[in-house]
Amino acid sequence: MTLSKTQSTLAKGGLITLLLLLAGCSPKADKSLYNWDNYQTTVYQYYQGDKVGPEEQIASLKESIEKSRATNKAVPPGLHAQLGLLYANTGHTDLAFQEFNTEKRLFPESATYMDFLLKNKGKTK
Repeated sequence: MTLSKTQSTLAKGGLITLLLLLAGCSPKADKSLYNWDNYQTTVYQYYQGDKVGPEEQIASLKESIEKSRATNKAVPPGLHAQLGLLYANTGHTDLAFQEFNTEKRLFPESATYMDFLLKNKGKTK
């Protein structure tokens, strides 16, 4: 039994569709570029005021940085800036400067804002 040209084309199309469907069902690896970890929760806590102190927030962000290194994922945009703000608010301006400069180096699009924070670091309290 031989297939006509139309039947052969339909069979190939069906096979390709089946393969695409099966490929879509395969387990997906985590393809996130960044390790978001506790970053979003920590920023939320920052805006909630006194519910979680700055020291706990600093510890949480530093832990996220370590987890990022351990998993070979990048730290998300804004994390170093947030850490710098926390350091500035707790009187550690030298550490704040380091974090602002790290944010600026990793994410050059943040340079204008980081320069503003570096210039006005005493006013971030």
